[in-house]
Amino acid sequence: MTGKTLTRNQGLVHAHLVAAGRAMSAYDLLDALRGDGLRAPVQVYRALEKLTASGLVHRIESLNAYVACDRAKHDSAVAFAICEACGAVSEFTLPAALEPLGSWAEQNKFRTRQTTIELAGLCCACASDGSPEYSPGCGPDS
Repeated sequence: MTGKTLTRNQGLVHAHLVAAGRAMSAYDLLDALRGDGLRAPVQVYRALEKLTASGLVHRIESLNAYVACDRAKHDSAVAFAICEACGAVSEFTLPAALEPLGSWAEQNKFRTRQTTIELAGLCCACASDGSPEYSPGCGPDS
């Protein structure tokens, strides 16, 4: 968290999400962290709330799950590519997306709180059909 240290529970939840490298529901986190003393859903939800507010964790709305942020700063639209086969989530930014989305919001008098884009499909490894462009490690972020 910016300028502050994490509480024990926040540190456990964040470290587990970083180590997992995938999106996890609050109940998945609770199950994984029971041995570390987290026993109630409220403990995980409070930690996730603070981690999300601080920008260390993102909520993947379509999965009702959370993923550790892998960017130091977000000055553009945040986007996630979610593989429907293996569950991998790749985070990236779309700098050019804010202008048209912001224009639409302004024209429609819509107050935007945050901009998050989720793409659902198959990662390059899961979509592999033997083509060189769809082989493990084929993406620019791989």
